This record gives sequence, C-alpha cells and structure tokens, in this order.
Amino acid sequence: MLGSFHDAEDALQETLLRAWRALPRFGRQRQFRAWLYKIATNACLDTLKRRSRRLLPVDHGPALAPDGDPGEPVGNPIWVEPYPDRESGGPSDPEAAYVQRESVELAFITALQHLPPSQRAALMLRDVLGFSARETAATLETTEAAVNSALQRARRSAQERLPGRSQQATLRALGDDRVRDIVQRYMNAWEQGDVAAIASMLAADATFAMPPYAAWWQGRDVIAAFASEPVHRYLPARANGQLANASYRWDPDKRVYVAEALEVLTLDGPLITQLTAFMMPELFPHFGLPDSLPR
Repeated sequence: MLGSFHDAEDALQETLLRAWRALPRFGRQRQFRAWLYKIATNACLDTLKRRSRRLLPVDHGPALAPDGDPGEPVGNPIWVEPYPDRESGGPSDPEAAYVQRESVELAFITALQHLPPSQRAALMLRDVLGFSARETAATLETTEAAVNSALQRARRSAQERLPGRSQQATLRALGDDRVRDIVQRYMNAWEQGDVAAIASMLAADATFAMPPYAAWWQGRDVIAAFASEPVHRYLPARANGQLANASYRWDPDKRVYVAEALEVLTLDGPLITQLTAFMMPELFPHFGLPDSLPR
C-alpha cells in the first residue's frame, strides 16, 4: 500500500496501537481478521494523506546520458523502497506463498503507487488478500458497487504498467539451479570488473537506477561500463520476492568493504532487464546483511 518499508513499519505499529485501544469494543460476532485489516487499511490511508506518491527514478524523468552526472540524492521521501523477503513467516501453502511474493514484486508495488489510495486499497483487499466485494465494502465503508467500480479501474491501470510475466513465473521457468548460476555469474562479473561478462547478461534496453538519486541510465553497454573499476564485493540477497544482491564498496580508511547498496534484479528469461540499486545501507539490517565485509 505504502511502497516504503519504513512507512509500513510505522503503519503496523499504529495498527496494533489502534487495535489494542479498540479491543474492548470488538464484538464477538465480527471476524477478527476483517476487523484488523480494516484498522490497517485506515492506518495506511491516513498515511497516504500526508505523503507524496512514491516512485522509481525511471518514472521521475528521462534517462541520463552515458557520461551524465547523477547529481545529489533527493532527500525527500519520494522513492519506492525495497522490501525484505520473509518467507519463513509466510503461508505454508506453496501457491499462497507464490501469490504473496508476487504482491511484493517491485513492478507491482510501483504500479500500485500510481493508483489513487481508494483504488489501491480495493485492489489489495480483493486481489491480494482475497476479500469478497462485500467484505471490502465493509472495510472501506462504501458500497459493493463502488468497490467493483474502483477495482475495475485499478486493475486496468495496473495492468498497463505491469510486465506480461511476473518475476515469480520467470524464476519458476528458469529453475533453482539456473537462477543460482545467474546470481553467481553476475556477482563474479562485477567483482572482477568484467565488462563483457556483465554486458552478456543484460538485455539490450536494460535500465539501471540508484535511488535516492533521480538519475537512471539505459542500454547494455552504458550499464556494463560502470564495472570498469572493480572495487566492490557482493553477497546474494532476496528482496521483493526477486533476485537481489548486497553491494559493498572498499573503504581505504576503514580497510574494509562497507555497505553501499541493495540491488534488486528484474529478469526477462535469463537476461536482466532492470537493475535497481537502492543506495540505502541503513536497510541492510532488515535484510539480515552485515554492515561491512573484511578484505
């Protein structure tokens, strides 16, 4: 709903606080799950009233020239943030877990941010959480007709921004062994500064962005050129139900590799189409990643 790990954590705390205060008024004839989600939805909607829409750099402006200066980071909270996989706490049913991971994919979360809050809530409640139209109407305090209308508009708008295939479907088609090979070859290529190897793994029109910088680049050769100076080490990670890696840059003063970026990879078959390097090392602990690596 919020496109931000930090905002989601705050909304969760607010939801629990509101639920605790309202618990004496909870009627036993009501379903606890629906009641709690209504509180959570309202907490999210209240947050959205105070926040601007979150984006990725590719939605913020045109691609930068290959030798363009990325400028200064944009400090305002306008960027979509990565979300840590928490599969151990997800549904035990494999299909339910599959749907849950699809609902946090970067493309889906970004598409949601382009929807008005009411449409966003209707889509989440109906298509992700599996609420009926009647339950959704009760949660949003509106009519079933209004819910169905909002859902149709939300689905149409989201579909225009979503790829034809989800990352979950892509990863399934590749298989675990091939996925592990892609990750390992990718990290090795960057650590070794192997421009040719990186280029061979990228789609011709691949994009590379580094939020909170607004700049982004497009093109296989343009992106691969960033690897000309091998000063990084990498660890595999998972974020948004997708492949990811943690990047650490060598710090000559500290004599260690320090956390720099969490990079989420989007695939089309075996080729990488989108690299989103979230230059947000403060998020590393939430992904179970160390803040530095030895030489």
